[in-house]
Amino acid sequence: MDISSLISSLLGGAAQGVLWGIMVLGVYITYKLLDIPDLTADGSFTLGGCVATVAILAGVDPILATLLGMVSGFLAGAVTGILHTVFEIPAILAGILTQIGLWSVNLRVMSGKANNPLLKADTIISFYKDKLDVSQSQAALIVGILFVLAVILVLYWFFGTEIGSALRATGDNEDMIRALGVNTGHTKLLALALSNGLIGLSGAMVAQMQKYADINMGRGAIVTGLAAIVIGEVLLGRVKNFGLKLFSAVAGSIVYFIIQALVLRMGMDPNDMKLLSALMVAIALAIPVAMRKYSIRKNYVKGDLYASEHAGENSVKQDGNGGRA
Repeated sequence: MDISSLISSLLGGAAQGVLWGIMVLGVYITYKLLDIPDLTADGSFTLGGCVATVAILAGVDPILATLLGMVSGFLAGAVTGILHTVFEIPAILAGILTQIGLWSVNLRVMSGKANNPLLKADTIISFYKDKLDVSQSQAALIVGILFVLAVILVLYWFFGTEIGSALRATGDNEDMIRALGVNTGHTKLLALALSNGLIGLSGAMVAQMQKYADINMGRGAIVTGLAAIVIGEVLLGRVKNFGLKLFSAVAGSIVYFIIQALVLRMGMDPNDMKLLSALMVAIALAIPVAMRKYSIRKNYVKGDLYASEHAGENSVKQDGNGGRA
C-alpha cells in the first residue's frame, strides 16, 4: 500500500469532515436541542454552495460570497420556521416542503445549470493554498479548523446568553419555558434559521474546497449530520460540558468522512456510499439503545438474584426464630 497516497486520502477525508462539521453543528441545534430532524438541511446546504459559487464567479470577494451563502441558508431555515410556528405545519413536513422548493430555487440561482465550476476562480481555500504553498486538502483543513473553532466559540457564547438559554430550555421542557413567558414560536424560528445558516455556511465552504457547486451536493446531508452526531457521542461518551458536546459533533464528522475515504480506497463502489451511510447511521443509533437495554436487563437480573438470596436468608431467620420459640 502506498503510504503517501493513504495519507493523502486520510487528509482529504479529515478536511471534508471539518468543513462538513459546520453543517453537523447546524443539525445539532435542531436535532439535539429541539428534537427536530430538520430536512431543510439537504436544500440549504446546496443553496449555500450555489449562492457562494455564483457570487464568486460574478467577482464578489470570496469572504463576502461565503457570508452570502450563510445568509441564504439562514433565510431558508426561517421559511421552515415560519411554516412550522406561524402556520402550525409539523416540523418534519415543513422541512420537506422547504427542501422541495429549494430544488427549484437552487436551479434558478445556478441559471438552470446542474453544476458550476470554480476551477480558475479565487476562493478562501485557494488563497491559503497559494499563500502557505500547501495542497488543496491541507488548505481546506486549515481553513476548516479556523472556521469550526470560530463557530464553536460563537455558539458557546450565544447559548450562554438569555435568549440562547431560552432556546435550549424550549427543547428541554417547552411547557415550562412557555409558562415563564417565553414565546416558544420565536425560539424555534430562531433555532431553525440559525441551524440552516450554519448549514449554508458549510455548503459554501465545501463548494470552495471541491471547486464546484452541484445541484445534488446536499443530498443526504441530514443523514450525514445525524451519523456524525451519534458517532461523536459514542467516541466521547455523554459529556456534560456544552462546548465539548459541540466538539464531539465535529469529531464525529471527521471520523465519518475518514471512514468513507478508507472504504473508497479499499475499492468500494462510490454508488454504494449512500447505503454505507444509511447502515452507519442505523448502527450508530442502534448501539446506544442496545447498550441501554443490556444494562437494564443486567440490573434487573441482579435485582432478582439479590431479592431471592435475601428472601432465602429471611426464611432461615424466621425458621430459626420459630424453633427458639
